[in-house]
Amino acid sequence: MKKVFALILGLALLAALPLSAPATEQTVIKLGLVGENSDQWQPVIDKLAQEGITLELVKFADYTQPNRSLADGEIDLNAFQHYAFLQKDSENFGYKLAAVGDTIIAPLGLYARKITDVSQIKENDKIAVPNDATNEGRALKLLESAGLIKVDPAVGFLPEKSDITDNPLNLDIIEVEAAQTAALLPDVAAAIINGQHAVDNGLFPQTDAIYLETAGGNTDNPFVNVVAAREEDKDNPLYKKVAEYFRSPEVAEILLTQYKGAYLPAWDYQPAQ
Repeated sequence: MKKVFALILGLALLAALPLSAPATEQTVIKLGLVGENSDQWQPVIDKLAQEGITLELVKFADYTQPNRSLADGEIDLNAFQHYAFLQKDSENFGYKLAAVGDTIIAPLGLYARKITDVSQIKENDKIAVPNDATNEGRALKLLESAGLIKVDPAVGFLPEKSDITDNPLNLDIIEVEAAQTAALLPDVAAAIINGQHAVDNGLFPQTDAIYLETAGGNTDNPFVNVVAAREEDKDNPLYKKVAEYFRSPEVAEILLTQYKGAYLPAWDYQPAQ
C-alpha cells in the first residue's frame, strides 16, 4: 500500500512540474544608427543571435541625437560617427564616450545637378556644406583640395568658415544641417554630402560625385568611423564583440557591392577572387 501511495505521490509531483525549464533572459544590445541603410549590420545580428544575443538597431534622423541617447543610457552603443566628430561632440556637450572599434570610412563627396565637373563652378556660385563643426571643417578641406578655396593651414584638419584665406570665385558657402544638403541640390551649384545622407538620397560617390575625398585607411585618419560606448563600458567584452564581428568578410562584401563606394571597410580586406 505504501508503494502505491508513493507512486501516486510521485506522479502528482511530476504533473505539477513545468513541461520545460523557463527560458533564460535574452541579452539585448541597443545600437544607435543614423539613416535607414543598415544591411551591413545583418551579418553581425546573425552571428550574435547564435550566441543568444539580440542586437537591436535604433535609428535616428540626424547626427545630434545618437550621442545624447548613448550618454543618457537609452542605448548601449552607436555607430554613425568618425573619431573627429566623437571628440568634438564630447567636448561640446560633456559626453563621456569612447571608441570601442573601427567600422568604415565614408568618403565625403561634392555632388551637383547642373554641372558635371568642378571646373564648371563659376563666380558667386552657391555651395552647400554640413554645418556641424567636424563635417564642415572636413567639407572645407575638400573644397580646398578641389582648388576652389584656401584655408589657414595653422588650424589643422577642421577649419571653420572664418578660416578661409582665399576664395577667388567668391563662392557663397551655405551652412545647413547635414541631412538637408542633398535636398538643396536643385538650388545650389553643388553640395557636399556625407556618405550616409548620399546613400539615403540614391547618390553614390564612385558614380555620382563630381569630386571625391581621398579616404586613406590608416589609424591616424580622424575620419574613420567607430562603434562608440560610454567610457565606463569601453572594455565590455560584449560591446567589443559587436565591433569585432562587424570587421568580417561578410560585412565587407556588403559594403563593397551594395553601397558602390559610399562606405569602405576601415580594415585591411582583400575581396575574394
